[in-house]
Amino acid sequence: MKANAQESESLVLIVDDEPFIRLILRHFLEREGYQIAEAENGIEAIKVFNQLHPDIVLLDAIMPDMDGFECCTQLQPSNCSKHTPVLMITGLEDQESVDRAFEVGAMDYVTKPIHWPVLRQRVKRLIQQSQLQQKLEAVNGELQRLVTIDGLTQVANRRRFEEYFNQEWQRMKRDQQSLSLILCDVDFFKLYNDTYGHRVGDRCLQEIAKAIKDIIKRPGDLVARYGGEEFAVILPNTDTEGASCVADKICHAVRTLAIPHKNSQVSSHVTISVGFATEIPQPDSDLEEMIAAADRALYEAKAAGRDRFVQNILQPKSKNSR
Repeated sequence: MKANAQESESLVLIVDDEPFIRLILRHFLEREGYQIAEAENGIEAIKVFNQLHPDIVLLDAIMPDMDGFECCTQLQPSNCSKHTPVLMITGLEDQESVDRAFEVGAMDYVTKPIHWPVLRQRVKRLIQQSQLQQKLEAVNGELQRLVTIDGLTQVANRRRFEEYFNQEWQRMKRDQQSLSLILCDVDFFKLYNDTYGHRVGDRCLQEIAKAIKDIIKRPGDLVARYGGEEFAVILPNTDTEGASCVADKICHAVRTLAIPHKNSQVSSHVTISVGFATEIPQPDSDLEEMIAAADRALYEAKAAGRDRFVQNILQPKSKNSR
């Protein structure tokens, strides 16, 4: 019976120093519908493996220079998320060789002379298991992403904010670098919802989230939905000047959206108030104090008329401040 369509797309890497063995393996597996690549020794196998990323490796255990056991230990690069099954082919059936094959990462083995029906089933099973594992990992990755993303705005949620802020706080404390936190609040958003309805309000939040996200370019920065109409931006390695520039851009970007808000008390369009704090975390400082400082700056921005940003620079505590 031939392999199914998905299996027929699978690439098998045959590694054996004997040309005749490679030839008969190739002919057998091609008849089963597999794509084939070959290598005649362990060093060539590693090179081909890294170039082609096969779905399974049929690896001879006994080869000159680099045997199959040593080769197997090097066939799973750390930067590759795909785990490729290795099927060891050996003329040795002693317990020590079998144990060693599994110790170095082989998923299964067959002995020479090869029993072809056994090889067929083991290749098929290992490929199917590998494909299933990749699907499960993809599903788990998506589930992990979903639990850290705000469903409405598609930026990070509050849970992810708290995890990441704590992580970056500790990192900036260790490296003694500046950390900036920006808190944003959409001005008179309750009035906006009362005027236009919650569905329109949801679309407004989505547009604002996208506008903020478009400003935040660096991979290490994070935009999160902090509360109902509140957003937060974490800026590692960012001093007051840098955070001030980002805060100004956020205010400008929301104005540029020109979303009508006829009952706003500051503009005919939707605006946003922004407060931020910048600190080099110290051993005796508290990340909750920094959040409170950014929140105070946000309150000051609202008290000063909204549609603006205010900064709160946290000074390191002196030794005598207690």
